[in-house]
Amino acid sequence: MIDDLYSAKVLRLAAELPRAGRLAAPDATSEKVSKLCGSRVVVDVTVDGDRVADFAQDVKACALGQAAASVLGANVIGASLAELEAARDAFRAMLKSGGTAPEGRFGDLALLEPVKDYPARHTSTLLAFEAAAEAAANAMARKGLQRT
Repeated sequence: MIDDLYSAKVLRLAAELPRAGRLAAPDATSEKVSKLCGSRVVVDVTVDGDRVADFAQDVKACALGQAAASVLGANVIGASLAELEAARDAFRAMLKSGGTAPEGRFGDLALLEPVKDYPARHTSTLLAFEAAAEAAANAMARKGLQRT
């Protein structure tokens, strides 16, 4: 069971974290912390309309949180707020209530389906998507942009 949780693919994702760091002048920033384990993700975004134009993330999390952040970082540029929220919601449902994996650009989150059997890991695994959706929504609000 633990081999499914920490598969070679998951560990490879965790080791290859795209878009690591911080943006010099983000439109918005969001920080999410897991009270259970102390994992922490800080996300910076700039938006162009309702789409992510630039993105950076500072991730201090377990391999599962890093793997989820890796999927996010590799696919977030050009994503709309609606896509981020849909991926976040589907990811949460996959982990917490047996939902299907997110589809489309964030479909690689399916690799993290075994995490559903480890409730203590849910929060840290979701942090990057929670932070990205919040930062994009805040960036749009600050610019007075409407959701589409």
